[in-house]
Amino acid sequence: MKDQLSGTDPAANQGKFIDKLTTADGSARAHVALTRPETLWFNTGTLCNITCANCYIDSSPLNDSLVYITTREVVAFLDQIETRKWPVREIGFTGGEPFMNPDIIIMLRAALERGFDVLVLTNAMRPMMRKRVQAGLHDLNANFPGKLTLRISLDHHRADLHDAERGAGSFAKTIEGMQWLRDMGITMAVAGRTLWGESEAETRAGFAALYAKHGFEIDPQHPGQTVLFPEMDIQAEVPEITTACWGILGKSPEDVMCASSRMVVKRKGADQPTVLACTLLAYDPQFEMGRTLEEAEADVSLNHPHCAKFCVLGGASCSA
Repeated sequence: MKDQLSGTDPAANQGKFIDKLTTADGSARAHVALTRPETLWFNTGTLCNITCANCYIDSSPLNDSLVYITTREVVAFLDQIETRKWPVREIGFTGGEPFMNPDIIIMLRAALERGFDVLVLTNAMRPMMRKRVQAGLHDLNANFPGKLTLRISLDHHRADLHDAERGAGSFAKTIEGMQWLRDMGITMAVAGRTLWGESEAETRAGFAALYAKHGFEIDPQHPGQTVLFPEMDIQAEVPEITTACWGILGKSPEDVMCASSRMVVKRKGADQPTVLACTLLAYDPQFEMGRTLEEAEADVSLNHPHCAKFCVLGGASCSA
């Protein structure tokens, strides 16, 4: 059974990912330094308008494990970016569904007024389509042209497969939201999944046809405009990442997400937010780094299966 706190599965990877400094065979575990902090993420809360079949953070209409972050709390971290002189170019907002947070438009404005690029991860459904939110997005896009991007969760280019993940009718509602964004001239990207047994080329061709059909100005071949995420299967056995793996794989620690980003969350019952090493591991306490950006400048030990499969390996093997 999956450990709901840490996200690890005792049956898979047994004996691994226990010690932050060494792997199961006694090798030195790889770690990653924050060498180029480019993105600071804010989790706006785990509440969502839908329940997906495979949500990495278990968002739903009932999950408030991460509560709504406030404008005051976001601004405090924007101030810390300046104090710490982090070269951040982008502020990201994720959830849950960010447009359920009542402060979302004000928080977006606060980040845009500081000159940051702003990225919002959304399903583009009813929370985004409320009149108040629509008016706010229209105003932000007019006042900060080219600085705001909404990355839409569109699991597949076919309605039936998307709806299998997100519920009947969800594809049509998301397309409706994307059509509104198109008509408002708001920049869009798409986040899809690669769990369908298609090749990447087939998936991108399918999205290309969908974009052409609806007149969406999204590049299906650009990895930042059409992002295809592998499924994070906690049941899969993966190797641990040692310090020797970098040379074997021909990769650098700077390639890993935690070299360039951190995420701020507010846990239910907490009096203030905390900073996490990773956007993918919101519930594992070993990736909680402290309450300030200064504390979050510490190195991150790659002590979770997601660190290996999702962030480092990408299907490769670091065995000699």
